[in-house]
Amino acid sequence: MFRRRPLDQPVQAPRRLAVGRLTLEVAGGSVVGHRYPENFDVLHLDPELPLVAVADGMGDGEGSRVAGATAMSTFVARVRAGWPAVDAAGLRAATAETQLRVRRAGAGLAGLTGCTLTALVAEPDGAQGWLVQLGDSRAYRLRDGLLELVTVDHTMAWLGLLHGWWPPDSPEAARARYQLLRYVGHPDRPEPDLLAVPLRSGDTWLLCTDGVSDQIGYHRLRDLLAARRDPAGTVRALLAASLAEGGDDNATAAVVRVHPTLPAPR
Repeated sequence: MFRRRPLDQPVQAPRRLAVGRLTLEVAGGSVVGHRYPENFDVLHLDPELPLVAVADGMGDGEGSRVAGATAMSTFVARVRAGWPAVDAAGLRAATAETQLRVRRAGAGLAGLTGCTLTALVAEPDGAQGWLVQLGDSRAYRLRDGLLELVTVDHTMAWLGLLHGWWPPDSPEAARARYQLLRYVGHPDRPEPDLLAVPLRSGDTWLLCTDGVSDQIGYHRLRDLLAARRDPAGTVRALLAASLAEGGDDNATAAVVRVHPTLPAPR
């Protein structure tokens, strides 16, 4: 059992990014938790583009660290290079390049080099956003009081629970939670899920690693996101809750609140 560690990435004041008729208010942060001596999660809040992403390294070794860092830097660079074009073809190509770079980076390392990747990038006109999903980090949307999990976990546990192979609290389900079917660095270089999602004023989006989603139950998660805090305050509350519930993993959260863009004063 490790002592509580400070924030690896202190939560900063929310930043605002205008995307057409909408403004995205964004904040994020990460904690080590109590189980691991280091943080193998990676968080990206782009300073210029409406791009938010989280990655979660698989395991606690050098391959985990290399995978997360390589995946995030490659994916972000490809999105920036293609901007302002944001579409399925471009994001699929960005993810394919990310897969290739992570596989190359891990070629000389012993053990597994892999990570998850969950990203949200908005089109410049604010008409919609795109979710990119590989692995079991997650994207949630809170709209009109309803919290929905928008992404799918690419794990054997997800398939087993969906098809009733075993009870949710069974040892089989617990073991299957760590059997990822798709991830960055997979030898078959699987494609991601790409979801076009509407962006609506009043929405709150959460991108998080499983250190948040596995620690905090649905109703608690909904209440924390629905509380009247700015995104930075919400991230602090989420990370504190993950630690209070056991802190059994690195925990990373990015919160995006969607507002109407106010007209410039005349």
